[in-house]
Amino acid sequence: MTLHLHDTATRTTTALTPVREGAVSLYVCGPTTQGGPHLGHLRTFLAFDVLVRWLERSGYAVTHVRNVTDIDDKILAKAAENDAEWWAWSLRFERDFHALLDAVGNRRPDYEPRATGHVPEMIAFMERLIERGHAYPDGRGSVYFSVASLPEYGALTRQSPEDMQDSGEETEPGKRDRRDFALWKAAKDSEPATASWDTPWGRGRPGWHLECSAMSLKYLGETFDIHGGGLDLRFPHHENEQAQSHAAGHGFAQRWMHSGMLTVDGLKMGKSLDNFVTAAQALAENPVPVVRLALVSGHYRANVEYNASSLREAKTVWERFGAAARRAAEQLAGTEHAPAAAPDVDHGAVELPAEFTAAMDDDLAVPEALAVVHRELSALNALLAAGGEASEVAAGLARLRAMLDVLGLDPLGAQWQDAGAGDETEHHALDALVQAQLSARAAARADKDWARADEIRDALTAAGIRVEDGADGARWTLAPRS
Repeated sequence: MTLHLHDTATRTTTALTPVREGAVSLYVCGPTTQGGPHLGHLRTFLAFDVLVRWLERSGYAVTHVRNVTDIDDKILAKAAENDAEWWAWSLRFERDFHALLDAVGNRRPDYEPRATGHVPEMIAFMERLIERGHAYPDGRGSVYFSVASLPEYGALTRQSPEDMQDSGEETEPGKRDRRDFALWKAAKDSEPATASWDTPWGRGRPGWHLECSAMSLKYLGETFDIHGGGLDLRFPHHENEQAQSHAAGHGFAQRWMHSGMLTVDGLKMGKSLDNFVTAAQALAENPVPVVRLALVSGHYRANVEYNASSLREAKTVWERFGAAARRAAEQLAGTEHAPAAAPDVDHGAVELPAEFTAAMDDDLAVPEALAVVHRELSALNALLAAGGEASEVAAGLARLRAMLDVLGLDPLGAQWQDAGAGDETEHHALDALVQAQLSARAAARADKDWARADEIRDALTAAGIRVEDGADGARWTLAPRS
């Protein structure tokens, strides 16, 4: 099976046929840096990180572009409220954004252009639209896109222009139609002089939609493979992007991919509902790989539920992955099959289970792929318990790590090799106590005092400790919490 991906525009799942054979061009709408990212932002960028990883694993050369909207109304307002320069305010949160995505193991895009660095490209784009009769200056410094000039407007979200309300833009005196949207916004006396640029139509600053069309054109060309973003961007942002790019005569995105929303305790996240979770807060309160696992475990198009239960489940699963991987690595240490140390491991050389590949090729069906991971995990644990051949253990460990690497969660990889599921000091203290009990149990078994051995095991089980007997002695892990 070849890779099939869903297209939001056509609402169909079809085989990926790149514009250029062997390569995939991807544009993802990035952050608007008026403040730190919330957990919904993190969910979106993790979803597309998995896409990039699977595309690369499938043999494609990927060009990934993710923009930064570093100037807009909210940035200017927030900076003014905090008595800060708008550009300093924006840069502060761009850096926070990078730090948080680095922390969860997201790969950096190939290009990450800022809106303010591409004003000449935007001016050229507007000139083309005006020349083709799809945009007009209002004589006051603003430039608008004429929705009525493009009969296909609304195609992405399957809306009729006649049934649409206004675009949400302020109704300025020079605006011809309430549905028209701003490509360029005239400078205001209330805004800093540094927040505007000269154009043939007067000083002003970019409209939100224009920047993405101009920057995708520069870095990916007139036609590219995939445009991605959160589901909430479909209208008006992505609809307007597509309209202005098609009006300019460009093929633009051949496929649209949108990630689902994030809910907290069953409700859409929002400050008014007192369930708003920032990315920084989530990572401070929970082990980082656990947060990543919780957010990527669902299908990228589905809504993801974030709550105490989902975090407990993700923590238990992550502990199982790590425990099995570390145990296998310890057993293989000193043999010819010892795993390569990070970052020298080559996951691409590992043949993945056919069921895992089929699941990921079916529109990135991560839940089904994780089911295969769990089967491989069980098989590896059985091998370890039975004292299996080193070559078999090494192959099982390699498959487990390679599959988890697709999700950005290789427990022995450079990102997570030192990441525990909890405080390391607490783990060592607990390990010392449990090992003492296991030693007492081993002594009871040696004396054939089976009642005492069972009593110790039952006590550990009641305390949430799972004991596994193997050829090299007993091992313990934390049992899943109900």
